[in-house]
Amino acid sequence: MTQLIALLRVFSYLSILTVGGGLAAFPEMKNLVVNVHQWLNFNQLIHLYSMGQVSPGPNMMMIVAIGERVAGIPGVLVVLVAFFGPTAVLAFFIGRLWTRLAKWPWRASIERGLTPVSIGLLLAGCLSFARGAVTDWGTAVIAAIVFLVLLLSKINPAWLVLAAAIVGGLAFGPKIV
Repeated sequence: MTQLIALLRVFSYLSILTVGGGLAAFPEMKNLVVNVHQWLNFNQLIHLYSMGQVSPGPNMMMIVAIGERVAGIPGVLVVLVAFFGPTAVLAFFIGRLWTRLAKWPWRASIERGLTPVSIGLLLAGCLSFARGAVTDWGTAVIAAIVFLVLLLSKINPAWLVLAAAIVGGLAFGPKIV
């Protein structure tokens, strides 16, 4: 029961941090899931997040695996409600208020102030994720190539994910003798 309460507290809090997307909450998720509660190690969290990125649907569905690991099916249910519930309720009420304040002179100023916050949270998430995922020259080269290709072209990122999976499998997979 104490694990369920801990899951509820952690993922309700993380829900509010997802301004700008799930990656915005990644640094705090890493701190709480890995350092504080030790439900996963950093590599496991990175692998779960990566699998969430390549799986269909919302990438943050990877939280289900954390809930299941900690408390089984009840953990899954608690994590889902805790993570998606507060954000959904907040978005509903803020959306209604935001529509009502369409002509309010401060609205544009608030939007301009929140945009850099979202970008900062996303960059913090990216850097936190990179610290665990880019572990040597090989992974750094893959990350740099993908970044440059995305920056300089209009290629569908799915092709890069597939290519990186193949390159990673060949370069870092088990060696068959």
